[in-house]
Amino acid sequence: MGIVHYEMEVTTSIPPARMFKAFVLEADTLIPKIVPGAIQHVELVEGDGGVGSIKKLTFGEGSQFKYVKHKIEGIDNENFTYKYSIIEGDALMHTLEKISYETKFVASPDGGSICKSTSKYFTIGDVEIKEEEIKAGKEKALGLYKAVEAYLLANPDVCN
Repeated sequence: MGIVHYEMEVTTSIPPARMFKAFVLEADTLIPKIVPGAIQHVELVEGDGGVGSIKKLTFGEGSQFKYVKHKIEGIDNENFTYKYSIIEGDALMHTLEKISYETKFVASPDGGSICKSTSKYFTIGDVEIKEEEIKAGKEKALGLYKAVEAYLLANPDVCN
């Protein structure tokens, strides 16, 4: 098994507490509402929504994938940090054991935030992940961040 490590940073004018609330605490209902073509719905299949819980995300019709299950490995409401792993689903493409993510929202000097995201792709055997596959995932993630940011800017009462 190999591990491919990837880091990404995205800046936004939204403060960290509000982005964390939108992207983590209220994501199950908010993100399908904002981008229904990306995620159709989220279902809690095990646990209470906290650490150790497993969620099934069903993707929208336009997605190349049908679903993933992710396991919550850490939620820190004070430091705006969220850790989870994709443990099942066609997005693993029979080449990955899992994908682990750690996302942290930190304050930026202008009053907004910087989202720092670390991804670890755990490959099966000696499978190699192509750079263009990681780049495509990065672009989708960036699009999702920007869609959430635009929604929060247009709806200042949401996630306050």
